[in-house]
Amino acid sequence: PGGPRVVLGPSVGEDAAVIDMPDRYLVAKTDPITFATDEIGWYAVHVNANDIATTGAVPLWFMATLLLPAAHATVALARSIFEQIAEACRSLNVAVVGGHTEITYGFDRPVVVGCMLGEVAKDRLVRTGGAQPGDVLMLTKGAPIEATAILAREKRERLLQFFSAQDIDRCARLLHDPGISVVRDAQVAIAAGGVTSMHDPTEGGLATGLWELSEASGCRLEVDLDPDQPFWLPEGKAMCAALGLDPAAAIASGALLLAVNPEYVERMTHAFEQAGIARFLVGRVAGRGVGVVDVRRGEVARPARDEIARLFE
Repeated sequence: PGGPRVVLGPSVGEDAAVIDMPDRYLVAKTDPITFATDEIGWYAVHVNANDIATTGAVPLWFMATLLLPAAHATVALARSIFEQIAEACRSLNVAVVGGHTEITYGFDRPVVVGCMLGEVAKDRLVRTGGAQPGDVLMLTKGAPIEATAILAREKRERLLQFFSAQDIDRCARLLHDPGISVVRDAQVAIAAGGVTSMHDPTEGGLATGLWELSEASGCRLEVDLDPDQPFWLPEGKAMCAALGLDPAAAIASGALLLAVNPEYVERMTHAFEQAGIARFLVGRVAGRGVGVVDVRRGEVARPARDEIARLFE
């Protein structure tokens, strides 16, 4: 029952479900936080809200399942995580409407599984699979913001071999400034017009995000991922290099990847400038088919997993 009302169900590159309501679409997203432990509640809210926003919807309601490791579960730990969730929801004007907490065996760290719901007008829905040949590919803020913040917070002692404590602290603050949320980025883009596709590059980084956009839209992408491109965060590149990681395949929440009708690129550029959001040209949608090609280096390999996952094994 309810099948005919599923406008968008499980599909490669489509990170939220869309359900038909009488006068609008309900958009639903669930995502766990498994890498981070520091400010895990903040991550949980924002990564789920991001995938709601990339459909053009407004995130409105949040639920969380909190799994605490038996060896480390305390009331103070649970309260801290829910305080983070509450703070993040307040920052987005989202209501916490329910959830579940339990002590679970077999874990060595807390895990939060979030579920975000939002709404969008039926004529404003955006799909990852909406990109069209000739569209321009843009990226906001830079990459990899989330990976840099996670590494600074979770691998501090190891990084002290290569960086000063002040530099590591500065990277840790990327979680909040410029932050891992792309909700405002998406709202600015939608208001400017001409958006055919939006995607939040998370696990697997920008490289995986590009592949998912290609697969969802059935279009080949031509990009320039040269290490000297300005959209690579200098501190992110340096941190990944020190740990032997590829920044293009490192979790990249905080950057919004979008395809834009070329007639709207100037308007989009102006809108982001007015909003104070950095934006960069990444490439173009070259034609029908599937694949991602770097104009300097040839085919971009699709990452088998996120780079920072190797550090948490």
